[in-house]
Amino acid sequence: MEANVSRTTPYLNTALAGCIVMLLAGCGSNFGFPGVYRINVEQGNVVTEEMVEQLRPGLNRRQVRYIMGTPLIEDAFHNDRWDYRYLLRNGSETLSTTQLTLWFEGDELVRAEGPDAPDWGNDQSDSDALEAASEA
Repeated sequence: MEANVSRTTPYLNTALAGCIVMLLAGCGSNFGFPGVYRINVEQGNVVTEEMVEQLRPGLNRRQVRYIMGTPLIEDAFHNDRWDYRYLLRNGSETLSTTQLTLWFEGDELVRAEGPDAPDWGNDQSDSDALEAASEA
């Protein structure tokens, strides 16, 4: 009986070691193996400053689509809202994000929200101040 136990013990140890290696390999996305290259992954719509500067209240949907491209999210429940999101990631590390939400009333652009949104309020108040100064 002891002879059979001693013959199966090396196989059992090898199988156990193989299972541990397979478990660690399966968890490889949670920690990086040294020397493994991770590519940059881009997701969403690239939104540049030049594109945002071209947006103005009153543009129709076709003009906005020409400037910004097709929105990443066209919500079926909110037809007047277009979302532009962008994410640049290297493995689990986020390198860059942008977020822009455009709102329409009918067919006209009325406002933009998000950290990358243009500040139309200052432009209009500046032009109102210039008009008031020219009238005085």
